[in-house]
Amino acid sequence: MKIVIAPDSFKESLTAKQVCRAIETGFKRVFPDASYDLIPVADGGEGTVQSLVDATNGQLIHLKVTGPIAQPVDAFYGWLGDDSNTAIIEMAAASGLHHVPASLRDPKKTSSYGTGELIKAALDQGAKKIIIGLGGSATNDGGIGMLSALGIQFIDKHGQLIETNGAGLHHIDAIDINGLDKRLTSCEILVACDVDNPLCGEHGASRVFGPQKGATDEDIQYLDIGLKHYGQCIKQQLNIDVLNQAGSGAAGGMGAGLIAFTNATLKPGIDLVLDAVQLSQYMPNTNLVITGEGRIDNQTIYGKTPMGVAKIAKKFDIPVIGVAGSLGKHHQAVYSCGIDAVFACIPGVMPLEQAFAEAQTNLENLSENIAKCWSINPCNSTLIKYYSQS
Repeated sequence: MKIVIAPDSFKESLTAKQVCRAIETGFKRVFPDASYDLIPVADGGEGTVQSLVDATNGQLIHLKVTGPIAQPVDAFYGWLGDDSNTAIIEMAAASGLHHVPASLRDPKKTSSYGTGELIKAALDQGAKKIIIGLGGSATNDGGIGMLSALGIQFIDKHGQLIETNGAGLHHIDAIDINGLDKRLTSCEILVACDVDNPLCGEHGASRVFGPQKGATDEDIQYLDIGLKHYGQCIKQQLNIDVLNQAGSGAAGGMGAGLIAFTNATLKPGIDLVLDAVQLSQYMPNTNLVITGEGRIDNQTIYGKTPMGVAKIAKKFDIPVIGVAGSLGKHHQAVYSCGIDAVFACIPGVMPLEQAFAEAQTNLENLSENIAKCWSINPCNSTLIKYYSQS
């Protein structure tokens, strides 16, 4: 019998790789001779770098970069272990909200410069392909900080360089792209983007995501005007319209910056990750697929890891089981999207801290119980005997 285990991390308790191993441990108590393929995955957000590094036996590269408020921060990117010269970057590693104390959060002042430094470091290492996960950013600068780190100059009406932050967008008069790192033209850039927000307006970057970054109502209006001016400058000087393009508002307008100044392609995060780990190649002759995430609820169906895994499994007509730390409201929505059954691993009422601390043991025990249920089915038993003898 062959079982594919392809979950996301359980946030704050287990990495995706640890989730894989816990499920395998539980199943091996019942099926010690089965074949197991462990494929830690993610959906493009937090944990994506670690998942892809683990899945490909790659490595994490640690370095200091410029944080959102111009202070040095410890950051990282991943280098995949598949000989493809592929780097994987999470924007939040350099420009994430967690780098800014709550009392200092102000998207008028934060910059994505450190993300550009990560991209440059990957190019210096020889990257021919870079996957960038958007999300969790502290910025609303349209990506001008990142682009400045890569050689673009944003100039005001007095011929001076502007501050590359949210407030600086208002002062752009000219954009000099002559210094843009030439290596970007030959580097494939894929952007994990799970939102389709435009750059400006009611559904734009400032209005939708600004409040969580510390923006007041007055700030939101100010930032939105700045992004609109930025979009108009891009249209006038590069003849590229980013104002209404889906995804341009992602990560404080980082989507727009990548679309306009690099050859980036925006794709759903889970699709990028599953392509990178080549999940489909593990499916032939598989009897069961197990996936999961920390919480399965009605939001899971919107591009989260379990849905991406289930979509591929169903192309091969393979049963899919979902496991989670907890099940949320309307989790039954996943049943119409390819998952056949879901289970929560918490055995009873307990404090959150205890649930995190005991996550591995609880997931191992849950997996053992699922395996015992799987073994009861006469059809499955026949398959088990067949594959154990072949």
